[in-house]
Amino acid sequence: MRFLLNLLLMLVVALGVGFGLSWYALSDGRLFGASQYGPWVTWTRAGAPEPDPYTRAFITRNAALQLGQAEGLTLVATTDSDGRRLDRACRYRVDGRTPTSTFWTLIPVDDHDGSIARPDGPPGFHSSRIARSNDGSMQLYFSKTLSPLNWIELTGDGPFSLVLTLYDTVIFSGVGASETATLPSIIRESC
Repeated sequence: MRFLLNLLLMLVVALGVGFGLSWYALSDGRLFGASQYGPWVTWTRAGAPEPDPYTRAFITRNAALQLGQAEGLTLVATTDSDGRRLDRACRYRVDGRTPTSTFWTLIPVDDHDGSIARPDGPPGFHSSRIARSNDGSMQLYFSKTLSPLNWIELTGDGPFSLVLTLYDTVIFSGVGASETATLPSIIRESC
């Protein structure tokens, strides 16, 4: 009887670990197929003709239309540059530059990829309609309270993510290997 209880316990632990690792690989995946650069995470093989099995499973689980490798790349940030979860109660500044691309968008979304920007305002930022510093850098603000320059007003409560989509970019293609150094930082200014 004791043998059967131990066997049952081992089976439950094995299933728990197996399902837990599978869930992690498909939702976060930084150990399996995703790449992280500061707060930004991307599945670099998502648009490849033959993605690895973890990337294929991630695409299937999220049921999202992926850009081809020649079309662009999507990066998602769920934390600020200090590793704290993004929260709508705080004010954030996205600071720096984006990698070279023909066009880019930066949109705040909830956990179900729904827009959390004010309904009668812009849903996010895009490369052709922002004020930049003289050196080409940018400062983009996300908060519920009025902020200077480039600002998107957030609605609701709870955590959120920032989705940066780069269209027609050379990042991770081997052409501009230093491009990852140009990903912007996300700074929490106040809560």
